[in-house]
Amino acid sequence: MDPHTQELIRNMVAEREWGQFHTPENLAKSIAVEAGELLECFQWNGTPDDAAVQSELADVLTYCFLLADALDLDVDQIVQDKTNVTRAKYPVEKAQGRSTKYDRL
Repeated sequence: MDPHTQELIRNMVAEREWGQFHTPENLAKSIAVEAGELLECFQWNGTPDDAAVQSELADVLTYCFLLADALDLDVDQIVQDKTNVTRAKYPVEKAQGRSTKYDRL
């Protein structure tokens, strides 16, 4: 994660004293709530308002970054680790161009 963005988020939270509310449980709930709001942008329209999508996606990402920070996780590292797991589960020669779940390839 860009250190500037991480610091921007941390400062916003600190200035408002919101850290007291940012337990891992509350942050995980907030991710789900905001993901629902993002999905709502697409509910009735295949071409949603770009500004609304960007705003809701920013909320989802912000809560994800806050949760990783609360759990002292390196966002870049956990994404890289998960990508390696996914590559192993979905080898190119079996998965390319397919949406089949790994256990059915």
